[in-house]
Amino acid sequence: MEYVHNPKLSPYAKELRKNMTKEERHLWYDFLRTYPVRFLRQKVLGNYIVDFYCAKAGLVVELDGSQHYEPAEIENDRLRTVYLESLGLRVLRIPNNEISKNFRGVCEYIDMEVKKSPSQLR
Repeated sequence: MEYVHNPKLSPYAKELRKNMTKEERHLWYDFLRTYPVRFLRQKVLGNYIVDFYCAKAGLVVELDGSQHYEPAEIENDRLRTVYLESLGLRVLRIPNNEISKNFRGVCEYIDMEVKKSPSQLR
């Protein structure tokens, strides 16, 4: 996949990796970090930093806290998703509370979506 990298965002992405939310830490350390298909965290894609990115599956996983349900954020997230989809990526939006309430279900959902990707069907 080709995308425009914004080097100005790299220091911010590094800072976000150091200061992940508790939900991001839980998903990363207890599932994605050792997942058989490589995921990256806080990856710069264009003018955005996505929570988790799997190049091989063409997948972005975004964890959404309560602020994502405010009207302005809903529109920002919509525009972000449109941009990421224009790069040929699929975007999964997972509410933060699902990480604590249904962690196993979240992991199974991500696993199912990775396995549906064309690169995994070969």
